[in-house]
Amino acid sequence: MKINDEHSVSADVWTEFEIFITEEGITSKYSKFYIMWAKRYVRYNNNEIPADITKSDIESFKTYLTADSTIPAWQLEQAFKAVFLFIKFLGNRTVHFSLRDKARHNKISFRDKVSHKDAGISKEVKELIGRVRNEIRYLHYSIRTEQNYIQWITRFLVFCKRKDVHGLAAPEIKEYLEYLAVKRGVSASTQNQALNAIVFLFKNVLKKEPGDIGEFTRARNPVRLPVVLSKNEITRLLKNLPGTYALMAGLLYGCGLRVMECVRLRVKDIDFEQSQIIVREGKGQKDRITMLPDRYMDALNKQLQSVREIHRDDLKRGFGEVYIWPSLERKNKLIAKEWIWQYVFPSTKLSVDPRSGRTRRHHIHESVLQRNIKKASSDAGINKRVTCHTLRHSFATHLIENGYDIRTVQELLGHSDVSTTMIYTHVLNKPGLAVRSPVD
Repeated sequence: MKINDEHSVSADVWTEFEIFITEEGITSKYSKFYIMWAKRYVRYNNNEIPADITKSDIESFKTYLTADSTIPAWQLEQAFKAVFLFIKFLGNRTVHFSLRDKARHNKISFRDKVSHKDAGISKEVKELIGRVRNEIRYLHYSIRTEQNYIQWITRFLVFCKRKDVHGLAAPEIKEYLEYLAVKRGVSASTQNQALNAIVFLFKNVLKKEPGDIGEFTRARNPVRLPVVLSKNEITRLLKNLPGTYALMAGLLYGCGLRVMECVRLRVKDIDFEQSQIIVREGKGQKDRITMLPDRYMDALNKQLQSVREIHRDDLKRGFGEVYIWPSLERKNKLIAKEWIWQYVFPSTKLSVDPRSGRTRRHHIHESVLQRNIKKASSDAGINKRVTCHTLRHSFATHLIENGYDIRTVQELLGHSDVSTTMIYTHVLNKPGLAVRSPVD
């Protein structure tokens, strides 16, 4: 099997492989990494896939990866699993062996029996997934929505694979939603996300109404109070964060930003003159304005100076582009290289856009900030489950504690309904009346 160029076959081979690994239980959160390792395996073989892959072929690739000291053990295990699945997808003969990371003195064990069988993906399903992807991009949905919707639609079609796609209706949807709640034990939000994806398939791609689903077993939606840090804990947390991550965490707490709103900030969204930040396309595709704390004015100016140097260097090397909405870029071909559109918190390296295939400097990945906050909370001795969203919860709670009305807090958070904001009144030290415990 000859693959001339990994990008030229991405619409076929890699799309089919993505569907295949979804059937094997790999979620959309990790599927992109499995595809990345499979592509790396293809490149390692000079874009040539042997008709009969042997154990020595896999061992050779294993040796090549383990020689790279920058790849941690858990990523090596993920890479080996991805290669096994890719071989299984190609329909090669049985391979069965264990892998050991001797360099790190860390045993990596992954056993899988790969049998010669077809991936079982019908041509009709492949075409339908392609139509779903095209429709999502036509409607300008985010890349995250695209990944999640394709994952759930693929799982639904695999669940109903013995039935004609165009013959699917409400009974099959009900059966699948009950399967998720009863057999898989998913959360209410996960079940709702699956339902939204399936309804999108019916209305936007199959061009028909799904019909009356009726009553079905719903996943239980627990009512939980948000985790809130005290002001002292916030101070300790920020002190344990290095450089840029301390600034980003400070904006999450000081401005009430969501993590993706923070990493997607662009230069033009920072208004120093009016001490405000404009949040573009927040949750629900809504813009809003929030305050820019005086404390972070100097730090943000220094950050922008650093970003400008990176941008100038990228331009000299023939790069310097960021992602711009296609409709806007069609009007101005050079807008993607303009300074004001650059990300405030750019990635440390250039990357290939998964949709256009163009090399750009994207924003920093949110998982980097999440890991740093988790580590900082542990180092600060905070005995709570601290995430990026915990800082947003703390922002809202502390504003209410300081006497600001609920409607003001609602506007700053960007909530559509005030009832969503009301949850923060339940975590105050003295909600409602100043009730004291009888023991005191």
